Amino acid sequence: MTPRERFLETLLFGRPDRIPLEPGGPRESTRAAWHRQGLPEDRDHMDVIRELADAKRAEKGLPPGDYLPTKPRVSPGVSFQMIPTFEEKVLEHKDGHYIVQDWMGAITEISDEFDYTYIRSARDFVTRKWHKFPVENWDDWENMKWRFDPNDPKRYPEDLDARCERLRERDYPFTIHFNGPFWQLREFCGMEGLCEMMLVQPGLVHEMARFWTEFCSGVMGRILERVAPDMLHFSEDMAYKEKPMIGPDMTREFCAPSYRRWIEEAKAAGTPLRAIDSDGRIDMLIPVYLECGVNCVDPMEVAAGNDINAFRERFGKRVSYRGGVDKRAIAAGGAVLKAELDRIRPVVQDGGYIPSCDHGVPPDISWSNFQDYALQLAEMTGWLNEGE
Repeated sequence: MTPRERFLETLLFGRPDRIPLEPGGPRESTRAAWHRQGLPEDRDHMDVIRELADAKRAEKGLPPGDYLPTKPRVSPGVSFQMIPTFEEKVLEHKDGHYIVQDWMGAITEISDEFDYTYIRSARDFVTRKWHKFPVENWDDWENMKWRFDPNDPKRYPEDLDARCERLRERDYPFTIHFNGPFWQLREFCGMEGLCEMMLVQPGLVHEMARFWTEFCSGVMGRILERVAPDMLHFSEDMAYKEKPMIGPDMTREFCAPSYRRWIEEAKAAGTPLRAIDSDGRIDMLIPVYLECGVNCVDPMEVAAGNDINAFRERFGKRVSYRGGVDKRAIAAGGAVLKAELDRIRPVVQDGGYIPSCDHGVPPDISWSNFQDYALQLAEMTGWLNEGE
């Protein structure tokens, strides 16, 4: 199978020859620690993992694994971000901290151990403090909207047609990804500001969500009319440990119309997978997601209380998963790691699941433990088996 076929067969409860090997990715501090611990400076961690797996395969007389696509990856190059962005500038620097206006218009504080580009970056695990957000009332919102013109030619590369023609011949998964309404409105208003608005200014929240829905639909439509992605993926991050940030009723009111609109359009174009990414515990929200046509969720953080075994029993094969391997167990290694992989094994065997670290790989996971974990995962997902 090609990587694309394997990805689809796995998450759609088909019959993949093997499950994609996706142990997880390190952040900047993790990568730096791994280089100190033996990962060569000029090597990608997954290239090394695949070489280790191939050495195990060779011991069994097997050829190297067909992990990677044979065709060059291409992106449609379409932007869902605001155009133009706000000017990034340092407003104050004192007591070891920068206070910055970031490119989304928020006033944010960050340690001067980092530069301000870390504020909106997932390069590392960095604590930030937000002081003010750009949308606090209707006037602020009116001054924000012009930055999101779906017809702005700067959003689309001149060779969009050629890119999409190449994508139609892909042998790797292709995903359209953009922010869901909760995530994006939180960027406009801040989490506390958004949650308060839902109670005292629901009309403004509905208007922002309606606008965001139309904008994303317009931009996505330029792609859908040329090529169907394998997955439509929303970033939402709408849950804490044990509970979501808003409950099912508010999710249905403020977010579900967006999900339904986008999913209907993607399904009509031939997209089989519709996924939501949210940190935290999301079992209270999964029924709402299912009502809207979502059929895949990630990253299933274990420390937050997500239990994919219990979720599989409750939701059956209506939803597939990615993630779900407890990062704390990977860090511990040994018997703790073995027990964790044994815990998820029933769902791996049941299908509809690509196991991976349940978030970015933190620096307390050593390079040695990550290699051991990745090889055990390779065996569990079929890459070290005799049968081909």
